[in-house]
Parts: sequence; structure tokens; C-alpha cells
Amino acid sequence: MDILFYVTCFGAAVVIFLWLRDLRIYGRTGRAGYRRAALRGIFWSATGLAGVAAADFNQPFIGIALVLGALYMQGRDERERIWTGEGSLERFLGAVRIQKR
Repeated sequence: MDILFYVTCFGAAVVIFLWLRDLRIYGRTGRAGYRRAALRGIFWSATGLAGVAAADFNQPFIGIALVLGALYMQGRDERERIWTGEGSLERFLGAVRIQKR
């Protein structure tokens, strides 16, 4: 294993973390933008894991390209503004107030 494999694994972990964060926010707020982001996050997480597989098969640059593409595309989804005065840790973890639907 070389360092590029570990970089790819870390990037894939970030993609999965962001997907789970969007899923948590959607579960607590029910906002349509986060629903769309959570559904698309499944595909981007699979793309990130495909990047890890490519890096494991001695193609680290293809793996990093897949992970970076997944991160880029995951950040392009439109989401509503939901935070009003929460701190950085709450935003990082996706902690929002439960809203009535």
C-alpha cells in the first residue's frame, strides 16, 4: 500500500460522511433539497468506493480522480439554508432542530 491509496480511502470516507450528514439533515427537517442530496449521495458514495477499488488495483490516479469527481458533484446540489446561529460543531455534524412536517 502506498500513500495514494490512503489518500483515496480518506476521500471516500469524506464522501460517505457528507452523504450520511445530508441524510441526517433530511430526516430531521424533511427539506426537499436535502432529500435530493441524500439520494444522489448514494451514487456519489458508490463512485468514491469505486475509486478505492481502482486505487487498490494499482491505479491510484484513477481512484483519486473518481473520489475528487464524487466530492465535486456532491457539493453541487442545491440545499436550503437551515442553520440559524448554530456553532461550527453542530454544522459539521449536521445537528439541526427537528422541524414539523
